[in-house]
Amino acid sequence: MSIPYCVMPGLPGFTLAPTYAAHPVWSGSIRQEVRFQPMPKKAAVKLWHRARDFDRQTHRAGQHGGALGHAALQVLHALIFDFLNYATGQLDPSYAAIARKAGVCQRTVASALVRLRGLGLLHWVRRCAQRIEDGRCRLEQETNAYAVRPPSQWRGYSPPAEAPAPMPGTWGDHPPLPSVVAQAAETRDRRAQLRLLDADPRDHLGAALASLGRRFLPRDS
Repeated sequence: MSIPYCVMPGLPGFTLAPTYAAHPVWSGSIRQEVRFQPMPKKAAVKLWHRARDFDRQTHRAGQHGGALGHAALQVLHALIFDFLNYATGQLDPSYAAIARKAGVCQRTVASALVRLRGLGLLHWVRRCAQRIEDGRCRLEQETNAYAVRPPSQWRGYSPPAEAPAPMPGTWGDHPPLPSVVAQAAETRDRRAQLRLLDADPRDHLGAALASLGRRFLPRDS
C-alpha cells in the first residue's frame, strides 16, 4: 500500500511528512472515478436466467447445486434485481446491504462473490477516497464497483442452441399466405375485395385492380 501525502493548502511546495492512513485500505484500491455500463432490465433478466441454466448445466448427481451454488445465485439475484441501476449501470452495494437482501451473512457474501468472479460472471474494482481532516490526508475505503459480465465470458458455460426452424410442410411450419389478388378473388364482397387490394401500397397490380373495380361499383356506394 502506498503512503499517502499531500500539499498543505496555502503553502506551495510544502509537504507533510509521509504518514500512514488512519484506516488502511485494501491493496489495489483505486481513487479514479468508475464508469459504469448501462444494462437494460430485459437484458439483466435474460442474464439471470442464463446464470440459473449454468448452475443446472453443471449440477452433478449427489451434489447440492452446480458450479454456482445456492448462495452465489442468491447474491447474484440481489445484485441484479435489488441494486443494479439499469439506466446507468451503477452497481456498488456494501457487503452488509447484499447480505440483507440475499438473506445470508457477510462471510457468505464474500465467498459467493469470489466464486462468481472465478467463474467469470462478475468483476469488481476496489475503491477508496482521499479526504483531508485537520490538515492530514486520509484514505477511506469505499464500496466496490461491480460489473455483471455477459455469458460469452463465463467459464465452463455452454449457451443453449437456438431451436431450428420447422421443416417446410411439417407441424409448426407457417404456410405462405396467398397473394392479395388471390385473396380478393376468393371474396364475394366487392367492398372487401377493394380493401384487400388496397392493403399493400407496394402492390401496384392490386392498386390498379382496386381502381378499376371502383368504376363498376354503384354510385350510391
